[in-house]
Amino acid sequence: MAAAEPARRRRTPPDGGDQDAQDAPPSRSAPRAPARKAPARPRVTGAAAAMRLAAEQLTQLLGRSPESVSSLRPTEDGWEAQVEVLELERIPDTTSVIGSYKVTIDEEGELISYERTRRYSRGMIDRPT
Repeated sequence: MAAAEPARRRRTPPDGGDQDAQDAPPSRSAPRAPARKAPARPRVTGAAAAMRLAAEQLTQLLGRSPESVSSLRPTEDGWEAQVEVLELERIPDTTSVIGSYKVTIDEEGELISYERTRRYSRGMIDRPT
């Protein structure tokens, strides 16, 4: 013998209308309300907010927290940042491997792209040019 289905709760219409009309499927010819667009998000207005968003979103993608944001510049479409991420922790700390990532975010702060541009040991310094 099959188990009985649980009783379904019925909502009462706010206008106290007919219960039979509520049970009937909606008419296909009834006009639909226009689809609501998601509210536009505000533009990222400052360098600090852009830096924070770039670091947060890169953390979500890589699963590693950034060590620092070494550069940030505005572009026509948003922001571009250079973010340093610890990729391989070693002992001594100066031999740990750091990855440098170019991160692009749009005007609303959404990550558009990222690319690792360099890997180096933490103890390595740039030569003067």
